[in-house]
Amino acid sequence: MLTFRQIVKGLERLEVPRDRPVIAHASLSAFGEVHGGAETLLGAMLTVFPAPMMPTFTYKTMVTPKVGPENNGIIYGEGQDRNLMAEFFHPDMPADRLMGRVAEQLRQHPKAKRSMHPILSFAGINVAQALTAQTLAEPLAPIEMLTEAGGYVVLLGVDHTSNTSIHYAERLAGRKQFQRWALTPKGVVVCPAFPGSSDGFEQITPHLEKVTRQVEIGHATCRAVSLPDLINTARRIIEMDKRALLPLDSDDPRVRDTLQAAGLS
Repeated sequence: MLTFRQIVKGLERLEVPRDRPVIAHASLSAFGEVHGGAETLLGAMLTVFPAPMMPTFTYKTMVTPKVGPENNGIIYGEGQDRNLMAEFFHPDMPADRLMGRVAEQLRQHPKAKRSMHPILSFAGINVAQALTAQTLAEPLAPIEMLTEAGGYVVLLGVDHTSNTSIHYAERLAGRKQFQRWALTPKGVVVCPAFPGSSDGFEQITPHLEKVTRQVEIGHATCRAVSLPDLINTARRIIEMDKRALLPLDSDDPRVRDTLQAAGLS
């Protein structure tokens, strides 16, 4: 069983400077048995990374209209049953389960603040400027702010398919973005600049080999890479090859319309 002290020592071996913010993605189950669970893992993270941010996305606010913009990576008219189950966004809404228990633990931390995007919110501690930078038009602005601050992305028991920051590099490279809709107390709002599929993002691993620090903690592989290195590498790859970092075989309509927008379908 992993202890708080063991996790702290492992995270310290990633050698992330304490004065740099991090965006973290974590899978508690990947570590094996952890004494104290998500609370312990988050406590260890806060000990080593004093300014963490994590995605606290809320997909259950999403609704799909019967008609909408063309080539929008979506099949209109489907998912009407999900529309009936959609919930109004509110600041205390739990993060989607896909974000993991650690992200939800961070959201509930008494020192944490949360951005207000109705689908793509982030929560963090000591990263207030990044969180307030987010708007409906620029949902990935918090990542931009952390990149400009020389921050790091930390992957704890997950791979780059969970790495939201690569979506920011896609946007910089001019890759097609989408439009989605969310249910809020003020009604249904349009959410532009919605990213595409991340299923192919692990393909970036060999390109980052020289700038990635990797350790094993329990059963989990943990990686850290500076955001400027990550963003610059991913952007360069996409600009050189419009198919780069897309899944090789997918029926996801976002992939189809991304390829079509790039003139590759």
